[in-house]
Amino acid sequence: MKTICVFCGANFNGDPVLLKAIHNLADVFVEKDITLIFGGGRVGVMGLIADAVLERGGKAIGVIPQFLMDKEVGHTGLTELIITETMHQRKQKMADLSDGVITMPGGFGTLEEFFEVLTWLQLGLHQSPIGLLNIAGFYNPLLQQMDIMVEQKFLKPLNRALVLSNSEPRPLVTLMENFKAIPDEVWFKDRNLT
Repeated sequence: MKTICVFCGANFNGDPVLLKAIHNLADVFVEKDITLIFGGGRVGVMGLIADAVLERGGKAIGVIPQFLMDKEVGHTGLTELIITETMHQRKQKMADLSDGVITMPGGFGTLEEFFEVLTWLQLGLHQSPIGLLNIAGFYNPLLQQMDIMVEQKFLKPLNRALVLSNSEPRPLVTLMENFKAIPDEVWFKDRNLT
């Protein structure tokens, strides 16, 4: 993988465990010569991961819509900053530039981005690995909810397995490097979509 998109919050809660994970992830990116693709903000976890990668001599490409640039939250010290017209274009551009996605702690926007690219993977629109960096169990309730979806037959185990998860950056990136997408052909056949 040459590029990984990181979805994360525009806020930072001051947690030293999260800060350590940010720095560890930046170390992995630079060691493996992986370019960071992210939402282009200079604030919150977004700004921290970009700064950490850049401080280590790595590359960071931000993608941000114009209205957020107008609010002066854009990171202007990046390898490259791409400005889009809309949030939808931003997400599509980040996906187009990325060989994989890591989701770190964040809020509504982070989850929305995660679930959109995960749905695209389920539908076979891309084959890129998607990982949750489950720092200090932040995403445990979300992973449990996915298991409930499987138990109640709203989600196939095959599709639940698309979500890679680890509490540490290095093993998560290794899982992503070894990921092979398995298209859910049965889903399409069951609905006469093929």
